[in-house]
Amino acid sequence: MGQSITSLEGFIRKIRYVQPKEDEVLLYRGHAKRQGRKVHPWVLREEDLAEKEHNMIREIIATHPSEFDHDTTALERLARAQHYTLPTRLLDVSWNPLVALYFAVSGRHSGKPAQVIVFRVKKDHLKYFDSDAVSCIANLSQLKKAEKDSIDFSLPNNQFNQQDAVDRLLQFVRAEKPHFRPEIEPSHLQSVFCVKPKMNSRRILAQSGAFMIFGMTGDLDTNSVPGISIERININGNKKDIILRELDHMAINDSTMFPEIDKAANYIRQQSFF
Repeated sequence: MGQSITSLEGFIRKIRYVQPKEDEVLLYRGHAKRQGRKVHPWVLREEDLAEKEHNMIREIIATHPSEFDHDTTALERLARAQHYTLPTRLLDVSWNPLVALYFAVSGRHSGKPAQVIVFRVKKDHLKYFDSDAVSCIANLSQLKKAEKDSIDFSLPNNQFNQQDAVDRLLQFVRAEKPHFRPEIEPSHLQSVFCVKPKMNSRRILAQSGAFMIFGMTGDLDTNSVPGISIERININGNKKDIILRELDHMAINDSTMFPEIDKAANYIRQQSFF
């Protein structure tokens, strides 16, 4: 894993040597606590959440329908739910390594070793918000866990799409894409893709945000996923406060990362420049 980073300068020096190959892009994610943290989305970390996934998204839309009025796809609904901290099959990542560093050194795990995860993503695993493959994975969130578990991936394509659970998934996909051909590629449902979302959220824009969307896979630590590999940069837990102050000098702080007025007010209240 190499030596732990102790300063912003050291991180920048390290990240300069992490270069993508011609067929790759790089994305980043910060983990404030290194120990025991695997690379997978919140809804797949706990069995209880996986069981409730199909109902959680419906419940938040049912109780706050106006928040979702302009969302027309499952991906958009998942992204908005994620914004409000509902567990989903999305994993937040950033195009900006300094944003990932900020999330690694901020928060309630002061003093504990942290990491910045570097994702090497093959360009053919980089999808836009309107991708058919992404629609198929996003709509898995509408199936019950038992339905997802019943899918037999060993069947040939023609039989695969005749399964009851896959047919139900197709109905959800075609509800948002009426011209979608009634045929799902099995490998897509077992993949992880990087998604470039619409920049229609101030927070996504501020954080140079993107998502990793997980199909029926576990995590990127123990499961080999074609097209995506990870590297880890360790951050010294005892130097988090120093790095956080250095990032603040670069205008990367609570106020800029979370542009909502309550975050800005809290940041201003703590400053000593008045």
